[in-house]
Amino acid sequence: MAGQAQISTRTIVRVFFTLVVLVVLLYVLYLVRSVVGLVCIAIFLSVALGPAVDRIKRLKLPRAASILGVFLGMFLAIFLIGMIVVPPIVNEVEAFAGDVPSYIDDIRSNKTLREYDDKYKITKKLEEQAKNLPSKLGQAAGALQAVTVGVFSTVIQLVTVLTITFFLLLDGGRIVNFILAQVRPEHQDRLRQVAFDIYSATGGYVAGALALATAAGIGTYIILSILGVPFAVPLAVLMAFFDLIPLVGSTIGGVLVGVVTVFGDFPGDTIIWVIYVVAYQQVENSVFQPFVYRRAVNLHPLAVITAILVGAKLLGVLGALVAIPIAAAIQIALKDLWHNRSSGVVGASGQPIPASGSDEPPRKVELPPGTAADAPG
Repeated sequence: MAGQAQISTRTIVRVFFTLVVLVVLLYVLYLVRSVVGLVCIAIFLSVALGPAVDRIKRLKLPRAASILGVFLGMFLAIFLIGMIVVPPIVNEVEAFAGDVPSYIDDIRSNKTLREYDDKYKITKKLEEQAKNLPSKLGQAAGALQAVTVGVFSTVIQLVTVLTITFFLLLDGGRIVNFILAQVRPEHQDRLRQVAFDIYSATGGYVAGALALATAAGIGTYIILSILGVPFAVPLAVLMAFFDLIPLVGSTIGGVLVGVVTVFGDFPGDTIIWVIYVVAYQQVENSVFQPFVYRRAVNLHPLAVITAILVGAKLLGVLGALVAIPIAAAIQIALKDLWHNRSSGVVGASGQPIPASGSDEPPRKVELPPGTAADAPG
């Protein structure tokens, strides 16, 4: 009885101190949550940009030069988007400011509207706002340019994230090798396979999502240009951005663009746009997206919807964008755990015993270039 009491007391003390350490660790993570967030963004970027770096590295370039090339391409893309989006909006707003007097004359020419104007002083307020509108163009253009060109809220955060991403892309192999060295040798090949599957799924998803968003933006620009709808370029960029959000993004973007077409000169523009959006969504959902969601991440639609809702609730738009890769990583890990629990047991030597009827040795998995396979052991 005394021995049992002693063991019980020792267990209680161990559990207590474990809980204390866990609480302290969680509190420390809460204090540095902004830093943890930046590191998580950098990890996602390194996994997402990894395939592009691997492709450039095939040109016999040093890995550091390949990473810098990908960064340069990313900066150029963001800069071009800013240059494409901002000038048309500034020009259109200036044109609108110049047309405000004619709109006011139209209001005064209508008897019914003139009565309301005399009562509520609408034209006077419009004239005041029209005079102030040009002075606000610089602020509006600057804010829009900050959204398109400034990827993060501050320059320090941008430099920090890109620096961490650079070193993760450069030394990711050593990091993976170090982590694998801390586990039992019989588990290393299995964990390497899991890491390879997550890497491939994330890279494939990002490439596919960018391709879908580009197609949506180009299609939107072509249709709006044919219809003569103003702000065709900014609206196309907006549609491409929303199309990055799985399942619901193209619908949200289509509704926003449809609202703009309502104010066009031809009432049929909205009808044509609705027909186009519905047709495009059918093609995207039936033909394009299966290549991304089923082949790259192999997620059930219910899992996709759940992941998007949870990600949007936790992190907003950013959470919705990264929800599917994270869900795919969780699914890969759970599938590996379930497969190893159901296919065999661990023997006395610590080596897994194959299931009945299977004597195939474990696969030797090599990670892509630049990851664990390239790093020294």
